[in-house]
Amino acid sequence: MDFPLRNVPLLARVGADRADHLRTDVEAAAAGWSEAALLRVDARNQVLVANGRVVLGAASALADKPPPEAVFLGRIAGGRHVWAIRSALQCPEETGVQAEVVDLRRFGTIIDDTSSQLVSSAMALLNWHGSARFSPLDGSPTKPARAGWSRVNPRTGYEEFPRIDPAVICLIHDDGDRVVLARQAVWPQRLFSLLAGFVEAGESFEACVVREVREEIGLTVRDVRYLGSQPWPFPRSLMVGFHAVADPDQDFSFHDGEIAEAGWFTRDQVRGALDAGDWTSASESKLLLPGSVSIAREIIESWAARD
Repeated sequence: MDFPLRNVPLLARVGADRADHLRTDVEAAAAGWSEAALLRVDARNQVLVANGRVVLGAASALADKPPPEAVFLGRIAGGRHVWAIRSALQCPEETGVQAEVVDLRRFGTIIDDTSSQLVSSAMALLNWHGSARFSPLDGSPTKPARAGWSRVNPRTGYEEFPRIDPAVICLIHDDGDRVVLARQAVWPQRLFSLLAGFVEAGESFEACVVREVREEIGLTVRDVRYLGSQPWPFPRSLMVGFHAVADPDQDFSFHDGEIAEAGWFTRDQVRGALDAGDWTSASESKLLLPGSVSIAREIIESWAARD
């Protein structure tokens, strides 16, 4: 049984022009600073959201020109430049609108496509800068370049670009009406999701799916098929979604301690859990599922929608 994703995953949606040509024309990017919008991301990767959109302040209120640690995110409607910076957030009351502090992982449904793109890009870049302050070659301090899209070793000239950690996430089904869901040991009781894991060096996505599933729950899967992908900037991953088939007569075994329990669930059980909301709800459902910010939710919903 094959099936497509019904919708583009939330964090994979495009709502802004990345304007990547301005990264190598920093003067042109900086020229728009006086009218630019500024996205503040705090140390906990939280942002301010109001009326379904991330709150963007005036860049000129921060400084007369882009500070070295600011990153250029692109242009929004009307050609307005957008930059981001790691900073304490404004008090919600000071924004002039009904704003709230939001953790994207928890409240992803309340932001629009443009906000999703801006926030996921900002988090990925700012998180990378936080861990790439020293050259991997000789340990020298590096400096931001290309409007925040690279870092340069001033001593050697070596330029490093943002790193992305690829990971797979897979829905395992029996080619019929049942699907495997699992709960990590650190998750709350009743919260189940799909199997996921990071790709190893020298490994394809498909091979990673087979290895991770075997390592985590002891099942052998086949017919691994691609579904879609989305950035996951916690801290800088790319989630690549698949589905695969497994024989339900196989026994579960948990080898690495990451998974506490797993089981086969029927389509009706999954539909009931989807109707109950997600893991943030007050539902007393025996099965709680991920929120819509995760590609896991979109994959599960797309599978559950099949007749």
